[in-house]
Amino acid sequence: MEVTKFFTEEEHVRIKAVQRELFSLAEDVMREGDEEKLSAYLQRATEQGMLQRDVFGINPIVKDTETALIVGQEIGLTRGSVVSVLLWSMVKSGAASLEEIKKDFGEEVAKILHGLMRIRELYTKSATVGSENFRSLLVTFAEDMRVILIMIANRVCVMRQIKDTTNVEAQRKVAMEAAYLYAPLAHKLGLYKLKSELEDLSLKYLERDAYYHIKDKLNETKRNRDAYIERFLKPIDEKLKAAGLHYHMKGRTKSIHSIWQKMQKQHVDVDGVYDLFAIRIILDSPPEREKMECWQVFSIITDMYQSNPKRMRDWLSVPKSNGYESLHITVLGPEQKWVEVQIRTERMDDIAEHGLAAHWRYKGIKGGQSSIEEWLAGVRSALETNDDAQLMDQFRLDLKEDEVFVFTPKGDIFKLPMGATVLDFAYHIHSKVGNQCVGARIGNKNVTIRQKLQSGDQVEILTSSNQSPKQDWLNIVTTTRARAKVRQSLKEMESKQALLAKEELERKMKNKKLDYEEPVLMHTMTKLGYKVVTDFYAALADGKLDTNTVLETYAQLQKPSSNLPPEGRLSADQFVMQDEALPQRGSGEGAIVIDQNLKGLDFQMAKCCQPVYGDAVFGFVTSGGGIKIHREDCPNAPQLRQRFGYRIVRAKWAGKQGSQYPVTLRVIGNDDIGIVSNITNIISKEEKILLRSISIDSHDGLFNGTLTVMLDDTSHLQQLIKKLKTVKGVKNVTRS
Repeated sequence: MEVTKFFTEEEHVRIKAVQRELFSLAEDVMREGDEEKLSAYLQRATEQGMLQRDVFGINPIVKDTETALIVGQEIGLTRGSVVSVLLWSMVKSGAASLEEIKKDFGEEVAKILHGLMRIRELYTKSATVGSENFRSLLVTFAEDMRVILIMIANRVCVMRQIKDTTNVEAQRKVAMEAAYLYAPLAHKLGLYKLKSELEDLSLKYLERDAYYHIKDKLNETKRNRDAYIERFLKPIDEKLKAAGLHYHMKGRTKSIHSIWQKMQKQHVDVDGVYDLFAIRIILDSPPEREKMECWQVFSIITDMYQSNPKRMRDWLSVPKSNGYESLHITVLGPEQKWVEVQIRTERMDDIAEHGLAAHWRYKGIKGGQSSIEEWLAGVRSALETNDDAQLMDQFRLDLKEDEVFVFTPKGDIFKLPMGATVLDFAYHIHSKVGNQCVGARIGNKNVTIRQKLQSGDQVEILTSSNQSPKQDWLNIVTTTRARAKVRQSLKEMESKQALLAKEELERKMKNKKLDYEEPVLMHTMTKLGYKVVTDFYAALADGKLDTNTVLETYAQLQKPSSNLPPEGRLSADQFVMQDEALPQRGSGEGAIVIDQNLKGLDFQMAKCCQPVYGDAVFGFVTSGGGIKIHREDCPNAPQLRQRFGYRIVRAKWAGKQGSQYPVTLRVIGNDDIGIVSNITNIISKEEKILLRSISIDSHDGLFNGTLTVMLDDTSHLQQLIKKLKTVKGVKNVTRS
């Protein structure tokens, strides 16, 4: 390719070097005559001044050339993919048409470039690249899976070249896309080397201080770490050779991103992450001897080093659902350091490195996948065959189309089940939008709320303030979420109508000079055949029950409450049902007094939040008529108030009754010797606190305990939490 003023001398040298590597790979990567044709296209594009550098100042031809090398060398794609990448910038700039390229390079190249252009259009529509919706849509829009692989390679190339850029904002955006979009895709495709590189570079650009802190620490300890691995493995190596086993061993330091994740999860510094490296013993075993030889290695290692039974993982007997097989053990090595060892065979290691793709090679599993992740994993094995184009077509969109992706006018993406309607989409956006939906505009065409959506539709919801949910909407919506919201809105409307009916009834009572008496009204309802107060007022609101009939019955029954027949008396649970269904007037009316002996009142303490005397609480009427007492800060409180506000009642404590209440505490700390004993000793010394149960788990050097204690009020609870926090090694104590 000729040098023009568009290229610096350094860029020209780099392009030539990469081209030599490309053409040296194999004939199925580049063919004779390709170089001359590509040079002609580039010459035309540069002479016409149609090529532009990106926001980082990167030369597009340099980027395309280096991306092509990744595609051919590290991913293993063939000529169609490599040539497509080299022509990508020329097509984007308009310097070359797909028709020309199809004529000069063939239909395969033109097809891949068409897919790349579709992905580019997708980027202009949506900025929500970090969402799972975008990942799925990206795959759906790609006409050829090689397009996705090229996009991953392109992002790796960009990430390598922007380390010294001054455009920090653009650098962060690209790094975030790499972390949330391209690294997960690379992982699903078995491109683990590229995935780790994307994650490490993303961390470098997004959390620069953390990245270099970990890197410097690893450099400082590398010599000691390597020496320790050698001391640990030397006696094992001797024993395995003596047993006549064929194997090789790996000892590698984990990626910086992986270490950083452990630091975040465990709340420790680099020095606190004890499993900085992984040791693998990989056996070359025939299929019929795999398990036997793995357990033989296990026996040899545990005879030499003390094992930690809590940290043993047996995925030999029962492999993971994704086909992963391995035996993980943690042993106490020299200098009293815990070391994790993974024992597996060559076949198992291949599956561990390449996921389901390798599993298919060994098990002969055929198609029939129904999810995007399984489908993506299968592509990796297809790339290892000679005829990758044919197999790509076999995999392309083979997954069952059970989802649709639609855009809002602003370009946001939403994922809905296949068959979802405009009304489903409206409720997916917001309850208010759904309640007022009258239709939609799709592609400049007005459609009804019943219209089924298709992938790629750009949907503008039309609303009206006069619109309200109808009962038949339950037959229009298809999603559980929308159906629940329609039902909730219908119930709220019924409650409002019932309130209006109640006010109307009381007003007419006043006009007829009838005194309002709650017990008499309850007897009236029973007499008219209504057991639930809300049903009674709903019948009045709908006109199913005549108000004059109610007033006449009420007047006949009105007499002193003490003379009412037994069936006319209002039980406590009925009173609560009435009181919670309608807004309460006074600040004290209708409040449940906990521990007060109210006849007929059935209430229990909610298990989800375990209220204790002294907690701010409220009551919730269950479907069976009983009442559950919840803390005001219960994790379920917001949902209960939002969905079932009409079933919430006030509650207050009557005073101490000598009762004890169960409370669950979660204790997190370092897995130190004696920590459990210290915790139980503190509890046993407390006079009014009883330990009911304790559950302990230890993972990655962390102690995680769940305690259930019996105590009588919040003051004792706070004192206990304060004392537990003073135990050596305890990091945090929280109430569940």
